Amino acid sequence: MTTIEDIRRRLAARSPQILTDAGKTPAAVALVLYQGSEALQLLFIERSKRAGDPWSGHIAFPGGKVEACDRDLRAAAERETLEEIGLDLGTAAYLGRFDDLTGLTLPVLVSGFVYALENPAVPVLNDEVREVFWKPLEELADAGRWVQHGVFYGGADHVHPGIDVLGPGRPVLWGLTYRFVVQLLRLAGCAVPGTEDG
Repeated sequence: MTTIEDIRRRLAARSPQILTDAGKTPAAVALVLYQGSEALQLLFIERSKRAGDPWSGHIAFPGGKVEACDRDLRAAAERETLEEIGLDLGTAAYLGRFDDLTGLTLPVLVSGFVYALENPAVPVLNDEVREVFWKPLEELADAGRWVQHGVFYGGADHVHPGIDVLGPGRPVLWGLTYRFVVQLLRLAGCAVPGTEDG
């Protein structure tokens, strides 16, 4: 079983790909892990359905755009996590950073920072978040959950790989969140079905 210490060690052994693009809005997310009794768990949020929000109703990680008050990208991820779900990552163990990603449908450049909790905290949700839930890495790597997900944007239908984490009638994990999950699964040594686009 992959442990928090395995993830920490493997992140420390690699250099994340840092991207810069003045034409894209910088944003940051937090990938929060918890060592359950049987498996390593990853925290997700389901965003509320809100008019004008391009991520309305999506499965995501806590995070958002960098603000003037943020000293750096990591601080932005921590501030947004506190605002969205009431989780203070200042008390969590910081494990490292993943490769930056650029959005396929929106001009954003997103950095992902990885943390570990000793105990899963009780979330306090703001109006941007509908739900918080945890999923074991083994479940995320289950090939039976990997799907081809239809998405409409740019005036046309597109198909991207995704993961059915919540079941019928619920949102599919895809896009930037999916691509960060792929990075984590590969780091954890899990077999990853499909491709890494999305």
